[in-house]
Amino acid sequence: MLGVLNKVFDLNKRDLKRLEKVANQVETFAKDIEALTDEQLRAKTDEFKSLFAKGTELADIQAEAYAVVREASKRVLGMYPFHVQVMGAAALHEGNISEMKTGEGKTLTSTMPVYLNAITGKGVHVVTVNEYLASRDAAEMGLLYNFLGLTVGLNLNSLNKDEKREAYAADITYSTNNELGFDYLRDNMVLYKEEHVQRPLYFAVIDEVDSILIDEARTPLIISGQAAKSAQLYKQSNALVRALRKEEDYSYDESTKGVVLTEAGIEKVEKTFGIDNLFELTHVGLNHAINQSLKAHASMHNDVDYVVQEDSVVIVDSFTGRLMKGRRYSDGLHQAIEAKEGLEIQNESMTMATITFQNFFRMYEKLSGMTGTAKTEEEEFRNIYNMNVIVIPTNRVIVRDDRADLIYSSMEGKYKAVADDIAERNKAGQPVLVGTVAIETSEIISKLLTKHGIRHSVLNAKNHEHEAEIVAEAGHKGSVTIATNMAGRGTDIKLGEGVIEVGGLAVIGTERHESRRIDNQLRGRSGRQGDPGITQFYLSMEDELMRRFGSDNMRAMMTRLGMDDTAPIQSKMVTRAVEGAQKRVEGNNFDARKRLLQYDDVLRQQREIIYKERLEVLETDNMRGLVETMIDDVIERAVAAHVSPDKQGDMNLKGLEDFTFANLLPEGVVTQEHLTGKSENDVVDYLKTAVYEHYNAKEVEMTPERMREFEKVVLLRSIDSKWIDHIDAMDQLRQGIHLRAYGQIDPLREYQNEGFTMFEAMVDSVQEDVTKYAMKAEIRNNLQREEVAKGQAVNPKEDGGTVKKSPIRSEATVGRNEMCPCGSGKKFKHCHGAV
Repeated sequence: MLGVLNKVFDLNKRDLKRLEKVANQVETFAKDIEALTDEQLRAKTDEFKSLFAKGTELADIQAEAYAVVREASKRVLGMYPFHVQVMGAAALHEGNISEMKTGEGKTLTSTMPVYLNAITGKGVHVVTVNEYLASRDAAEMGLLYNFLGLTVGLNLNSLNKDEKREAYAADITYSTNNELGFDYLRDNMVLYKEEHVQRPLYFAVIDEVDSILIDEARTPLIISGQAAKSAQLYKQSNALVRALRKEEDYSYDESTKGVVLTEAGIEKVEKTFGIDNLFELTHVGLNHAINQSLKAHASMHNDVDYVVQEDSVVIVDSFTGRLMKGRRYSDGLHQAIEAKEGLEIQNESMTMATITFQNFFRMYEKLSGMTGTAKTEEEEFRNIYNMNVIVIPTNRVIVRDDRADLIYSSMEGKYKAVADDIAERNKAGQPVLVGTVAIETSEIISKLLTKHGIRHSVLNAKNHEHEAEIVAEAGHKGSVTIATNMAGRGTDIKLGEGVIEVGGLAVIGTERHESRRIDNQLRGRSGRQGDPGITQFYLSMEDELMRRFGSDNMRAMMTRLGMDDTAPIQSKMVTRAVEGAQKRVEGNNFDARKRLLQYDDVLRQQREIIYKERLEVLETDNMRGLVETMIDDVIERAVAAHVSPDKQGDMNLKGLEDFTFANLLPEGVVTQEHLTGKSENDVVDYLKTAVYEHYNAKEVEMTPERMREFEKVVLLRSIDSKWIDHIDAMDQLRQGIHLRAYGQIDPLREYQNEGFTMFEAMVDSVQEDVTKYAMKAEIRNNLQREEVAKGQAVNPKEDGGTVKKSPIRSEATVGRNEMCPCGSGKKFKHCHGAV
C-alpha cells in the first residue's frame, strides 16, 4: 500500500517522465544535426532568431536547439551531453532547479537552456559564486557560444562602467551574484540614463543555487556612505569590555550568540563613564558601542569569523571560507573588532541603497538553478522563488561508501583519530580530502599531520588564490588536502592514475556543519561518475553543534556507556540526534530568512516606487508636469494646514504668508491682505496663479532647455537625499521594532504600518524639497547633476541573529528600578532598560 502511495505522490518521478520526453525529442534530431557542416550548424542560430521574431515560442524550437548545442559541444569542446544532462537542461528552461550530483556536468548542462533563451536577444545571466568560476566558465563555454554566433560577456568587479555595459549587452553574461546585485543598486543611483549598465532582468541560471539563494539570503547587499562617528568611543568601550568578566559582568548564550550585560556590568559601565543611567537618551551612542564591543569579544573570533591581514580586519565568509576583502560589517561591529585587535579604526557607514538576494533574483522574468544539494530546502525554493527542485538521475550508479559517524568524547581524541586515519590511508597511497568547518580546525589538523611527517596542502580563506590548482591535484595518489567544507566548490576533483585501485578519494569530515546540505556537498566530492570512494565524519561531544543543540539526555547516555577517546561509538541514536539538531538549525535559519524577506518586502514596495519615479526622471525629457503636480500638492497641504478653520475658528493667514515667502515666492508677492476674505479653494487658486506666473517668468529668463535640466537636477537631488535618509530611518525603526512585542503587538505589522506612514512623510518631504528648490533656488551658470553622497559596497551584518534591544526613546529619565513606561508591568531594567 505504501509503495502505491509513494508512486502516486512522487512528484519527482512525474517531473522526470516529462523531462524524459523532451530528452527523447532532442535525440530524434541528433542524426540530422550531425550531418550539418560547421557553417550550417552556425546558421541555425539565425534561423532560430528569425522564428522567434515571427512569434514562434521557445518551447517549439527547444528540442532542435538543444540538439544543435549538443553537436556544437562535441565539435568545439570534445564533450557530448548525456541523456540525463539534457533532462537537467529541460528542467532549467522551465525555471526550476536541477539537482545533479558532483561530477555530473552541471556547467555543460546549462549551455542548452542558456543558448535557447539567448535566442530572444534579451540577455541571459549565468551566475556563479566567485569570479574565478565566472572567468573559467566564460572562457571555456564562450568557445561554444561564439562558434554558434552568440556573444559572451564577463562582468567583473574591476571593470569600469563602459566595460560593464559592454558585458551586459552581450547575449550571455557571466557574473557573480554580488556584482549583479550591486550593479542594480548602482544603476538606480546614476545621474544620466546613459550611465546605466544593466538591461531589464530576463533569465538567470544560477550555479550552486543553494549557496546563493539560501546560504547568502540572510545577508542583504548594501551600498553605504561614510557617516561621521568618533573612533574614540569604540576605543573606550573596548578598554572597558576587556576588564569585564564573563558570567559576573555579562552573560553569553552560545545557542543564540547573544551577549547581555548583568546588573553588575551595567553598574561598572556607569561608574567608568561617570553617568547615572546608561539608558538615558543622551547615552544611546555609548550603549551601542558597548554592545558592539561585547559582541566583538564574545562571539566574533579571529581565524574563524575574520582574519587580520596587513593591519586590517578581513571578513571570512562563514559559508565558503573565503576572504571577503573590501567588505565591512555594518552597525559599528567592524569598528569594535578593529578596536579589539588594536588596529586603526575606520569611520562607521550609513546605508544609501540596499536589497536582499531574495528580492533581487525575484525580479528576473525567469529564474533557474543547479546544485548537487537542494532537496532539503525544497520548501523554501518553492515558497520564496517559485522554483521546484527536480532530482536528476546520475549517469552512472553511485558506489561511494558513506560510513556512519564516529563519535568521541573530546575534540583532542577526535583530532588524534583523524590524524591516525589520514596517516594510514596515506601509507596506502589513497588521496584524502579533509573537510573542516573553521579555519582554526584546518590549522590544528595541519599541525598534527606535520608531526606525522605527512605532506599536505591547506585550502582555507588564507590561501584561496591557488584554490583551483590545489583542488585539481586533490585526487592524485598520496595527496592530502585540508579544506574548509565549501572551498573548491564548482571545481571537480578528478582521480589520478592508480587511485581507483586503492579505493578512490577518501573524504573525512572533522565535524558536522549546521546544515545537512553542506555535509552532503563535502561527501559529494568523492564518488563522481561512478568512481569508488569513501566518506567518514568524526564528531566529538565538544563540537559547536553538539554543545549548542546536543541534548543532556544524549550526554548522559554517553556517560553511562563509559565512552572514552580510545573507543568511539557508532550509534544510530546519536546520529539521529545530530541530524535532529541540524534540522532545528535549518528551521531556525529558514525562519530568519523568511523574516528578513517579510521585512524587506516592506522596503521593496517602496524601493520599486522610488526607482520607477527616478527612472522616469532620467528617461523623460520634460519633467515640468511632475514638478507642477508636486507644487500643487504642497500648496494644497499648506493651505489646508493654515486656512482651514481650527476649533477656535481662527485662520492663520500670517503663517501662510510666512510659508509662501519661505518656500514659494519672493517677499511681498502674497500677503495676508491678498488672502483675507477668500475661501479655502479661492486661496489655493490664488496661490497657484501667483506661483505659476513666477515659474513661467523664471523659465523665460533661463530658457526652456535649461529649465528642463534644472528640474531634473532638483528632482534627482531631492529624491536621492530623502530616500537615503528614509532607508536609514527604516533601519533604525527595524532595530527597535521588536520591543513592541512586549506590549503584545506584532512587530512586523507595526513595521509595515509605521514604514508606510514614514514613506508617505518622505514623499511629502520630497515634494516640499522640490517645490522649494524649484521656486526659490538661484540658477547658476554651471548647472549640473551631482551625487548626494559617494557610496561603496560593504558586507552587512547577518540579519536574523539576536535582537539588539534599544533604550526607550523618552525625554524623561527612567530609573532602572522604576516601572517601565511601556506598560508591561515590569521594572525598567528587566524590560526596555535591558541591554
